[in-house]
Amino acid sequence: MNVKRTIKKVAVLGSGVMGSRIACHFANIGIEVLLLDMMPKDAVANDPKSKNKLVNEALTSALKSNPSPIYSKNFAKNISTGNFDDDMPKISNYDWIIEVVVERLDIKQKVFEQVEKYRKPGTLITSNTSGIPIHLMAEGRSEDFKKHFCGTHFFNPPRYLKLLEIIPTPDTLPEVVDFLLHFGEKFLGKTTVLAKDTPAFIGNRIGVFSIMSILHFADKNGYTIDEIDKLTGPVIGHPKSATFRTSDVVGLDTMVHVANGLSQNAPNDEAKELFQIPEFVTKMAANNWLGSKTGQGFYRKEKGSGGNQFFTLNLKTLEYEPSQKVKFPSLETTKTIDNLKDRMKVLFAAKDRAGEFYRSIFYQLFAYSSNRIPEIADELYKIDAAMNAGFGWEMGPFEKWDALGVEETIKAMEAQGYKPAQWVYDMVQIGATSFYKIQDGKRLYFDINTKTYQLIPGTEDFILLDNIRETNTIWKNSGTTITDIGDGILNLEFHTKMNTIGSEVIEGINKAITLAEQSYRGLVISNEGTNFSAGANVGMIFMFAVEQEFDELNMVIKAFQNTMMRIRYSSIPVVVAPHQMALGGGCELCLHADKVVAHAELYMGLVEFGVGLIPGGGGTKEFALRLSDDLQDGDVELNNFRDRFLTIGQAKVSTSAEEAFELGYLKKGRDLVVISRNRLLSEAKKQCLLLADEGYVQPLQRKNIKVLGKQALGLGYVGANTMFSGNYISEHDVKISQKLAYVLAGGDLSQPTLVSEDYLLTLEREAFVSLCAERKTLERIQSILTGGKVLRN
Repeated sequence: MNVKRTIKKVAVLGSGVMGSRIACHFANIGIEVLLLDMMPKDAVANDPKSKNKLVNEALTSALKSNPSPIYSKNFAKNISTGNFDDDMPKISNYDWIIEVVVERLDIKQKVFEQVEKYRKPGTLITSNTSGIPIHLMAEGRSEDFKKHFCGTHFFNPPRYLKLLEIIPTPDTLPEVVDFLLHFGEKFLGKTTVLAKDTPAFIGNRIGVFSIMSILHFADKNGYTIDEIDKLTGPVIGHPKSATFRTSDVVGLDTMVHVANGLSQNAPNDEAKELFQIPEFVTKMAANNWLGSKTGQGFYRKEKGSGGNQFFTLNLKTLEYEPSQKVKFPSLETTKTIDNLKDRMKVLFAAKDRAGEFYRSIFYQLFAYSSNRIPEIADELYKIDAAMNAGFGWEMGPFEKWDALGVEETIKAMEAQGYKPAQWVYDMVQIGATSFYKIQDGKRLYFDINTKTYQLIPGTEDFILLDNIRETNTIWKNSGTTITDIGDGILNLEFHTKMNTIGSEVIEGINKAITLAEQSYRGLVISNEGTNFSAGANVGMIFMFAVEQEFDELNMVIKAFQNTMMRIRYSSIPVVVAPHQMALGGGCELCLHADKVVAHAELYMGLVEFGVGLIPGGGGTKEFALRLSDDLQDGDVELNNFRDRFLTIGQAKVSTSAEEAFELGYLKKGRDLVVISRNRLLSEAKKQCLLLADEGYVQPLQRKNIKVLGKQALGLGYVGANTMFSGNYISEHDVKISQKLAYVLAGGDLSQPTLVSEDYLLTLEREAFVSLCAERKTLERIQSILTGGKVLRN
């Protein structure tokens, strides 16, 4: 009988690096968490503070860590702490118990023996182990325990890395597995992957193979650390930390532990010799050069008079040398190729050292991955999903292989001495030319057992633009695409560099609203880029300012403002769905939406101050308007003004969507947060339809905005001058602060006054353009454009 299961309370056993951070992530979604750990040996009887010293110190350390494991400090109150001796009986009231103690089977079994005494039948019980076989941990436990027990392997840090591997035993109930797969994806925002109980499961099996093969290749062929990290970073859709920086962050000891475990526990692995530790790694481990945790590993950072200097380990001499910038001819030729699939083809065909590296490493990886099916997973998409979510790869092994062409890559692999598994040959033989294909807006994978293409389970509710762009596009220009996402709703996506907002995006926004007003029910603005939008195209602003084309610049800013106002005052609902960075103009876009459906990982802010400007696309106006709506009598008015002023003046950026509410970028009661990135667009569409169904009416422009005039203006001026006197800000910062205060206060009006949005937009635009005429502002913009650095001149 299937019982409807809800998770309201979670107990986490073990408060180390993983346990405390897993507890934080459950607290992030509003769940009550009990975090337990051992009682210190020197604990004082009847002294709870002494008894809970270990767990409390661990949680405090986690909450202070950067990046933070928690969306908002307010959520920490969802976590209570205790110790195994006194508080284990409390787990009888909890819906899910997660064990995260040290990686030793005997210790885990002792913990489970304790759990068995107090756990209520039917309660979920899982282990976060990264390497111990799951079935061994359940030995000796009751039938009910075994039925509700499996592995739930979170990747570190749990808030940021999206992979959650679910590893059942032969005794685990299927409905328990299904529940965890669904809950992890929808409520924890994870890519949940069903893995088999094999050494290192899926992510670490493929990931550690990839790292170890690169280490051996570099050692054998004389590639430097700087060269490898250049080749294995963003150029191939991998994180900036690439290979060696990632190893330093994870810790050399961890990598060695997993590699040794694979070497011992996977004796029939055809690549087991690659899991042997290279000699230079053994020497590093002996020297305690384990990476970030010991201050040096493959990289070392030293503070000098001119700032930090980075050194790289010479793998031959084991001496540190200054890091070198490296260049490969093939990488230079692909700088203008934005599409990763197209870039891959050029890189793999290259005749230089980069091409040699890619062909050797990835052909080997393709063969290895194909041979792991059905050993570690029955379906190929699980391997790609694990690598994308656990290691931050934009494309997994089979996705990369697809991009290069399956059949031609098999021939190239064979020429290099690598042979894929027989099922790949069988697939090609029946005319299936790719591992994935798009059909009716859904992504299908080649299923080896049925030899047919099947829908990836769990994706039925997702709307993914990559899957529908080809068939559902109704208009596009060089920077935007308008797509029909069904039920009378359009979607506008940006695809400029960093999704910056320039003339082509402004054109796209206006076109999308026009089309929606003519024939549709609403508009969503979202995209599937790495970031929602890094803001306005400052290069264009810089060009106009340097040429002193201030009339043209004024027109450009007015067009931007008008477009933001059109988002607010169109006859159809406009919902914006931001994720990751939504800065400057990207933030202003959200401020003017009818509703924001934000991904939980949202880094939102009005950051124009950093380039010597104030928000000029309606952002300053909008903060004045929101200040007016929040104003109360007396001193609170000036307190609210100061808070809004400092948020812009200090270019505050939220570290989560929750913090964006606290900073005033998102509105409580109007905007909402989605934890699952894959569900963002479908939820935004749903909210847009709700607004339309409620009988959306075009709003009237505001003419009743209360501004405080001279009393607020004086506060802004005094605050800026005080900061300058204390050497906290520069003279130019004072000038920008005064301009900002002038707009937020509504000018130097003698008393609080009601003004219109148009009035404030004019003040905002005049301040923005006047600052563009300042030499120091131009220096700041140039610093961002040329080196990506904020200049405080």
